[in-house]
Amino acid sequence: MSHCAEDRIAVKKWVDGWRDAGSELKRIGRQELRRFKYEENRALVDALLQIGSTFGFPRQTSGLVELQRWFARLRR
Repeated sequence: MSHCAEDRIAVKKWVDGWRDAGSELKRIGRQELRRFKYEENRALVDALLQIGSTFGFPRQTSGLVELQRWFARLRR
């Protein structure tokens, strides 16, 4: 088996693993959100929202151009 074919197999396994993990993480996230008790955690939620509004920086771009640069490098 060529080095390139081995790389493709490894990448496919990696992508498949993250796809499976992503589905499970989404399921866990939905479950945790259903169980979340806002009234018990109001102070925490308010603090997180305050931090986010203080330190959050508006994006200047979507990042698509940078992503395309990375894809171009990988193609070479």
